[in-house]
Amino acid sequence: MLGLVTRGTFSMLASSSLLARAASRYGMRHGNSLARRFVAGEVYDDAIAASRVLERQGLAVTLDLLGERVASTDAALAAARAYVDLVNAVTSAGISRSVSVKLTQIGLDIDIATTIDNLRRILEAGQEPGFFVRVDMEGSAHTDATLDAVSTLWGIGYRNVGVAVQASLRRSAADISRLNEMGMSVRLVKGAYHEPRRIAFARKDEVNEQFGLLMEQLLTHGHQPAIATHDPILIERTRAFAHSRGIGPEAYEFEFLYGIRRDLQLALSRGGQRVRIYVPYGREWFPYFMRRLGERPANIAFLLKSLLSEERTA
Repeated sequence: MLGLVTRGTFSMLASSSLLARAASRYGMRHGNSLARRFVAGEVYDDAIAASRVLERQGLAVTLDLLGERVASTDAALAAARAYVDLVNAVTSAGISRSVSVKLTQIGLDIDIATTIDNLRRILEAGQEPGFFVRVDMEGSAHTDATLDAVSTLWGIGYRNVGVAVQASLRRSAADISRLNEMGMSVRLVKGAYHEPRRIAFARKDEVNEQFGLLMEQLLTHGHQPAIATHDPILIERTRAFAHSRGIGPEAYEFEFLYGIRRDLQLALSRGGQRVRIYVPYGREWFPYFMRRLGERPANIAFLLKSLLSEERTA
């Protein structure tokens, strides 16, 4: 039965308010729970502790306070202030000065002006200590607004911001060309959202081929791009292309999700590649976790049985 579960199913589960409420209520009670494989914890102290372990292994990090799709200006402002607190905590901790943020968490579903104001708060907090803020890319309904927000702030002088682009979207080559011309750093990802075929590639081989082509575009014309994949074939393709063009490992980095292919993370780092780990944390971990489970459907039975059982007995 689990073999029939599709990524679209996991996208639907990720948006379930019932499951999200149960997950938020009970949290990650057990240190060895399945969620702990992909999420560092519920507070930034957890994420900082996990980051210290990774950095002792020679890996850089970027921290992400999980959350998305807030519905009020108060909630958006609260999230922005939480990110400012995170910037200060990371600075005090002395770990990699990098955070990642989803714009729907700071107001993108409300209006673009609110979003830009809140993103500017985060960028301002990080300017003096030399922070870099990577804006995650969400579903295709938010692509234009996300690019508009980061472009607006870039245009008025904020240079400590970059953005993610999804290889699965048919528009991404044009978006990357525009971002390369601006001089903005891009994180290339495959894309974890279920999208219609008219705007996105659906087959795995199609997405992989597009990822490879966009990687070449970024390494040739980009600015400190991040190649975010766990696929060893695409990683080797990246390394081979860079070598063939005389592009050194200092010109780009590989990025991995926390808890995935830890063996490959270390092997690349020990081989002289720059490697950064995306370290998520927070009580709003359920939608992120569902998208990770969408890549590993066999894990879903454990999670649903646990959460629904606890919700019924609450």
